[in-house]
Amino acid sequence: MDSKDSKKLSRWYFGGIASSGAACITHPLDLLKVQLQTQQEGKVSIVKHTLKIIKNQGFLALYNGLSASLLRQGTYSTTRFGFYEVAKQTMETPDHPLPFYKKLLIAGSAGAIGGIFGTPGDLINVRMQNDIKLLPDQRRNYKHALDGLIRVCREEGMFKLFNGCSTATGRAALMTIGQLSFYDQIKQYLLESGKFNDNLGTHFTASLSAGAIATTLTQPLDVLKTRAMNAKPGEFKNIGALIVYTAKLGPLGFFKGFVPAFVRLAPHTILTFVFLEQLRIYFGHEPEKKAAS
Repeated sequence: MDSKDSKKLSRWYFGGIASSGAACITHPLDLLKVQLQTQQEGKVSIVKHTLKIIKNQGFLALYNGLSASLLRQGTYSTTRFGFYEVAKQTMETPDHPLPFYKKLLIAGSAGAIGGIFGTPGDLINVRMQNDIKLLPDQRRNYKHALDGLIRVCREEGMFKLFNGCSTATGRAALMTIGQLSFYDQIKQYLLESGKFNDNLGTHFTASLSAGAIATTLTQPLDVLKTRAMNAKPGEFKNIGALIVYTAKLGPLGFFKGFVPAFVRLAPHTILTFVFLEQLRIYFGHEPEKKAAS
C-alpha cells in the first residue's frame, strides 16, 4: 500500500457496512454462542450441537435470525464506529495520533451510545437465534426482524424492546474499547516498530489481538445480556436476580460459551477490520488540513 492510501481516513458509515458484511459470514457462530449461553444445565460440545441443528432443522437453520443480525449491525455498529471515527478524526492530526487513554474514552462512549441504539435489534436477534431450541408450541416464530419488532411492541409493549439494555450498553462499551481502541493502538505500535507495513498482514494481526481482548472483557456481560433478552416475562425481578441465578453455576458460569464466543468474535473482528480497511483505501477521504494554532 502506498503512502497516499495509508493516510486516507474512513467515512463514518464504513464501520456499519464492514460489520454487516462480517455478520453475514459469521452468523452461524453467533447463533451457536447464543444457544450455549442460554443453556443452564448440562454441557454440549459445539460440534454435536451444530450437527444436531443441521439434522433436525436443516443447514439454513444456522442462519436463523440473520435479518435481525443485520438490523443490529446497521444500528449498533454504524453508531459506535461512526461516533468513534468522527470524534477521533476531529481531535487528532496525521502526525499526532491521540494518546491511548483518549481512544479508550471515545471508544467507551461510542460503545455505550451504540449499545442503546442497537438493543432492539439485539433482542430480536437473540430470540430468533434461540427459537429453534424451543418446543414448537413455545417458539415465537418471527418471520424476520421487522416482524419481530412489530410483534414485540404489540404483544409486550414498546419498552420490552429495550429489555437487557443496561447489560447490552455495558457490554457494548467494553466491546468497543476492546475492538476499536485496542485495534488502533496495536496497529500503531506495529507500524511504529518498523517491522510492519500498513497492509493486510498488519490488519490481521491487530484485529486478531483486539478480538481476543474484546472477548475477555465482554463475556460476563454478554452472558447476562443474552439471558435477560431471552427471559420470560417476570422470570428475573432485576439484574441482581439474574446475576445470582447465573452464579449458581460457579464463576465459570459467567464465561459460558466463551469458546464459541471467541471463535465467532475473532473472525468477525478480523473480517470487520479487513473490510473496513479496504473501504478506507478505496473509498476513504484525505485528511483535512487544519490551520496552525
